[in-house]
Amino acid sequence: MITVATRVWVAAAAIGLAACGGASTTDSVGGAELPSAPEDGAITTGGVVEADVASFAERMAAVDEAVAVWRDVSTIEAAHEAAETAANLIVGPNGPDYGDRSGDGVVSGQSAVGLLPGLDGVPAGIAIPLSANRCVASDVLGGTWADPGAEWGAMLTAIDEWRPDNNTMPTLASHPMRVVGWATFTLGSDSLDDAHEYAGHAGLHVDISVRALSC
Repeated sequence: MITVATRVWVAAAAIGLAACGGASTTDSVGGAELPSAPEDGAITTGGVVEADVASFAERMAAVDEAVAVWRDVSTIEAAHEAAETAANLIVGPNGPDYGDRSGDGVVSGQSAVGLLPGLDGVPAGIAIPLSANRCVASDVLGGTWADPGAEWGAMLTAIDEWRPDNNTMPTLASHPMRVVGWATFTLGSDSLDDAHEYAGHAGLHVDISVRALSC
């Protein structure tokens, strides 16, 4: 449900998005064709479909809530559950390692579509319709997504090569991908202190992703 506060934020974000360049016309990203015009009855601001802004806002709010829980929980099991939620909401059902990441028998953060495109570009991802915004393109998508498999492959390599003394997360232009990274490291740790520290890192990248709409 979209609250009154969220509606106000969405309207302001749509204005900011229009100022950042409006919506694409005939371009395509990750194999998904971007519409040349909104559907009949769609509310737009400077060419931006507010439903797309609202979807992005709701998803980022859900990720932010999961990271907040992850940062404050008192057990490592709860940290794992919250980290799994955040990661699944970003990658979506056709994204890398979507599902029961913690191995507790429950899939937390289930969704029909991820914030980012699937491994083969399907589903297209909630952020794709907003890709004409230069900040969404650079900070959220972090690439053209012409080859989704390559985009995700770069993330998986950075995660695999990460060590506490070798932080590879800054190599990823997509801040939501960095959240997935910190979630993965949390899921691989039995230390609650480490989980809380990793949640702090993830929170910074959530904030940057949220601010991208109104840059």
